[in-house]
This record gives sequence, C-alpha cells and structure tokens, in this order.
Amino acid sequence: MNGAHDLGGMQAFGPIRPEASDLPLHDDWERRVLALMLAMGATGSWNIDTSRAARESLPPAHYLGSSYFEIWFEGLKKLLVAKGLATVEEIESGEMKIAAARVQRVLLADQVQAALLRGSPVDRPARAAALFQTGDAVRTRQMNPSTHTRLPRYCRGRRGVIVATHGVHVFPDANAIGLGEEPQWLYTVRFDAAELWGAETSAASVCVDCWEPYLEPPAAGT
Repeated sequence: MNGAHDLGGMQAFGPIRPEASDLPLHDDWERRVLALMLAMGATGSWNIDTSRAARESLPPAHYLGSSYFEIWFEGLKKLLVAKGLATVEEIESGEMKIAAARVQRVLLADQVQAALLRGSPVDRPARAAALFQTGDAVRTRQMNPSTHTRLPRYCRGRRGVIVATHGVHVFPDANAIGLGEEPQWLYTVRFDAAELWGAETSAASVCVDCWEPYLEPPAAGT
C-alpha cells in the first residue's frame, strides 16, 4: 500500500528530534491504548499484519497529523467495527449498546508479562528451496500494491546484493488480507546508497529485509 506511513526517502519533513526521555509512554491515555491493543490482539480476532494494514489505511492527512498512539487507536477502532466487536456509536459514546461478541481468547492481567516475553514467533518450516543465496545480485520488483506490503517504496525496482538469509517466515502481504500465512524465504538485501538516492548521497549503503516474492534476478547486463 502506497500510504502516508511509507516515509522512507520522503523530503521536507524536517529533522528527526530524539526525545530526551527513554520512556515510550507519556500520558495515561497512551498506556490505556497500549493495554487495549494488547488485550484485543490476544483475542485472535486479527493478526499483527492486519493491524498494521488498518493503521496504514488511515487518510494521509489524518495519519500525518496524529501521534504514534493516536494512529494505533484509530486503527484499533477500524478493526473493532470491521470485526463486529463494537459499533461506531458504542465507541463514540463509550457505552455498550449490543451484547458483547464472543472471542477466541482472553488475556488476563497475570498473563501479560509472560505473553510479552514469549512473543509470537513467525518463522515457519521451509516448503521449497530458497531461490537466492547470500552473495546473489537481485533486483526488487517494481510494485504498487493496493494492500499491505513491507517493501518500502524507495527501494522498489532497485539493484542490490543478498547479504543474509533468515529462513522462512510468515508473508505479511498475504497475512494482512486474510489469505493465510503463505510462508516465504526472507533475505537481507544491501543496496548501495547511490542506487537509492543518487550519487550525491553521503551514505554508503542501506540494508532492507525482503521476502522472496519481492525479488527477482537482475536483468541481463545490469
């Protein structure tokens, strides 16, 4: 999806100003949003890729004008309505109007820490041999999907070299839209900065993790 979230290589947004505090949460409402995201994610009503896609599909002006946790909350509201777990009226009023829907799982307070430490592994058994090996030259596909993808716009259609192979992992492009996990090989591809940004750049190279469907052999002579 070519949305406002894909800011890599975009200009005129000004410098990045790191915060002085190491605390990622600033206000109580952010803690509540984080708790809601964890609780609802644990129900199994959607997966992490679906959640990302919901946030990415916010209107660009809304997305760019919102803080990190505001974006999370807007995405959560979209998912709750889409999955029939709440209505727009209920969210706006803060009052339940219809009986609560049943969910697959409930994350209890005393289970949160263990769940966070355990995480959700996304590596999967290989179903086929890898098409590429470390050291292979590749080109990323020139693609503009209307749905979720993890391939940044700035490196599409660019030449690079595979520098690491990470095994087989859940393919987010399929998982986000309900097509199942469709596990694919995952590689780290190194791009010369000049290939991405032009000869004027002062950087040396950029590494991007790319799933196999994003890659193809470079055209002959390139």
